Amino acid sequence: MLVIIVAFAELLRRKKEEAIFHISGTVFGVIYVGWLFSHLILLIQMPEVLKPIEYTNIFDIPIKLGTSLALLPFVLTWCSDTMAFFVGRKFGKSPLFPSVSPKKTWEGVIGGIVGAIISAFIYQQLYAPYLSWFDCTMLGAGTAIVAPIGDLVESTIKRDVEIKDASATIPGHGGFLDRFDSLLFTAPLIYYYLRFFAVR
Repeated sequence: MLVIIVAFAELLRRKKEEAIFHISGTVFGVIYVGWLFSHLILLIQMPEVLKPIEYTNIFDIPIKLGTSLALLPFVLTWCSDTMAFFVGRKFGKSPLFPSVSPKKTWEGVIGGIVGAIISAFIYQQLYAPYLSWFDCTMLGAGTAIVAPIGDLVESTIKRDVEIKDASATIPGHGGFLDRFDSLLFTAPLIYYYLRFFAVR
């Protein structure tokens, strides 16, 4: 329906140039931001699938556990990014993807993996007893690997449209998407891992 509506709207446009650019850009924007971020909602609703220990139920959804699941991508992603930044700044010598982001290094990625795994174990002890040690290791490592990819993808998009910051919504941080670009990739990763591979 989205493709049909967008294509029809393009048909009504006075200027017919760059039709494929307008259609693909609009559809991609909806999927890139809307669909990927929607996995946070799926994480909140996931307790019905995981059969958790008992919590206070609201609308038959264990809200406390659902919230801890939805916060998991934020904690792992930001802890990974923070550790990657400091390790990369101190020890970084091998560029990860210099054509897109010259400051990112392989040393930073390794630091991010360590930071994400440690934070996963701490989070397990405080808020997520349903995670096993294997889950913590896999989620931490997976998040730290996927997070910089999300950041690099957004950097590629910004380079293509020749802008430095996605917006001025969060001054000094490159805009809203610059703070959450990694989450666009890590939230689906964590959801599908918990949905299909988590140790029960």
